[in-house]
Amino acid sequence: MTTEQATLFGLFGVVFLFLVWGRIRYDLVAFAALVVAVIAGLVPTDMAFSGFGHSAVVIIALVLIVSRGLSNSGSIELIAGRLLSEGRATSAHVGVMATAGAALSAVINNVAALALLMPLDIEAAKKAKRAVAATLMPLSFATILGGMITLIGTPPNIVIAQYRSQAMGEPFGMFDFAPVGLAVALAGVAFIALVGWRLMPSREGASDFRAQLEGDSYVTELEVGEDSKSAGKQLRDLDPIADEQDVNLLGLERGGRRFSGFSRWQKIEVGDCLLVEGDPKAIEGFMGKADLKISGTENREGALSGGGLTLMEAIVPEGSRIAGRTAKGLGLLYREDVSLLGLARQGRRFRSKVREVPIRPGDVVLLLGAPGRLEAAAAELGVLPLEGRRTGVIQRKKAGLAIGLFGAAIALAVLGLVYLPIALAACVAAYAAMGLVGPTEVYEAVEWKVIVLLASLIPLGEALETTGGAALIASAIVTLTEGLPAWTVLLALMVVTMTLSDFLNNVATTLIAAPIGVGVANTLEVDPDPFLMGVAVAASCAFLTPIGHKNNTIIMGPGGYRFGDYWRMGLPLELLVLAISVPAILLVWPL
Repeated sequence: MTTEQATLFGLFGVVFLFLVWGRIRYDLVAFAALVVAVIAGLVPTDMAFSGFGHSAVVIIALVLIVSRGLSNSGSIELIAGRLLSEGRATSAHVGVMATAGAALSAVINNVAALALLMPLDIEAAKKAKRAVAATLMPLSFATILGGMITLIGTPPNIVIAQYRSQAMGEPFGMFDFAPVGLAVALAGVAFIALVGWRLMPSREGASDFRAQLEGDSYVTELEVGEDSKSAGKQLRDLDPIADEQDVNLLGLERGGRRFSGFSRWQKIEVGDCLLVEGDPKAIEGFMGKADLKISGTENREGALSGGGLTLMEAIVPEGSRIAGRTAKGLGLLYREDVSLLGLARQGRRFRSKVREVPIRPGDVVLLLGAPGRLEAAAAELGVLPLEGRRTGVIQRKKAGLAIGLFGAAIALAVLGLVYLPIALAACVAAYAAMGLVGPTEVYEAVEWKVIVLLASLIPLGEALETTGGAALIASAIVTLTEGLPAWTVLLALMVVTMTLSDFLNNVATTLIAAPIGVGVANTLEVDPDPFLMGVAVAASCAFLTPIGHKNNTIIMGPGGYRFGDYWRMGLPLELLVLAISVPAILLVWPL
């Protein structure tokens, strides 16, 4: 072992310990390791920041932005809204949600897929009066499995594809992962639906999470547009939608007159305003289901400017500029390009228009506007935004176009007509032009910690290869499995990679294991593709701990899970993945 190899192994050992410790953010650990490697001469100075321009980094960032655009268009909601049924048995519900989660994860980032489906699963558990712990982990695991089906479904696939391009001259294609990934996903989802969910604890853990989601109730006004499907119906006809979305339908206003008494039988006309009460997500959902629009949001230019409108909740402190005044009197819409959509005051309901109610210190206001304008308006008004209490306004009429543009981008990339990063970049540009992602959202959608982690570890991974460190590890694996069939070497590599992935970020695991896989193949004088595919599968399968994959971390609080709960379903699932994937890899990618 050379001095360079020993130093690099020591550096990776320190990085591993810090990542498992978890007290320092993983991107900072990786970046610090990169700086140390450059100072130590392990990474050339001119290659120190080459990772930030690497195609894998660009693709991951663009996929996250596209996922946000698809979510903002309502295309995912359109699919997800058809999944829930109160009368469905737990096994059937898990099967439907797991299948949907896996399918969504194949085309959008698996973290985004879980974020979209998790509220639906929690709501279904609430209505069915069952513990959410029984269904939330199966959903998380299914989204991880589904990501293995395509190139863009999960970061390890993107990293492996680009590493193959560097090592062998050509990357894996969009659907090269599908034969193995689909076989693993189908077997995994079947196990989750039939057996896995039964291994989950029965404790209830989502009540606090639901309370955080629901928060205060607001009274707001929703307008009936010219082409609204609610026009011509009676007010009571909207009660089922109101019950489904958990909002209170308070009444109807027409020409300044508020209907009462028998207003439930009042026919709804174009231009009417419906008064509803609920939390922001419920109000937004009711607005979409009933085909209504936000009332009173026209400014000088005719409508709120900027794409990707967002609802922000903010508290009014003493001394705030808005305290003691009304939104109408302040000219909030005209001066700040932001609308006051709702007002919460200790459960009190307001009979006058929300924009005409004098605002008091202690009130919580619900503001609507483009993300950038909301921040500026909050600072100008002196209100304090509530952390984590924002709700995107879905632009449902653009769902078809959003899906079409994404499909076209993928088709052009698969046919080899356009380089994948360019195709995705064009899709992002189109979404921005359509207002599906605003200027601020383009940056907010990107998980910058993952980007810095990946960009920092790419030069370190290359150093591991150029110094001969990867070949040294590969030689050790081959020596330990000497005399055994080649498939056992593949299995051993996958077990090691899978174990690392349970404790490390899957991107970091992939970058470490990919050159080792190629080194093993070269030592055995066989095709490297099966080993690269094995690394991709194993790095994606982190089911034993809540820290191996971000999806596992996300569900821990809402599901009320403990650290030791994950292995209950995770261990048999990892064994099943190995049993299915090794034969599938050797069938599709023979040694």
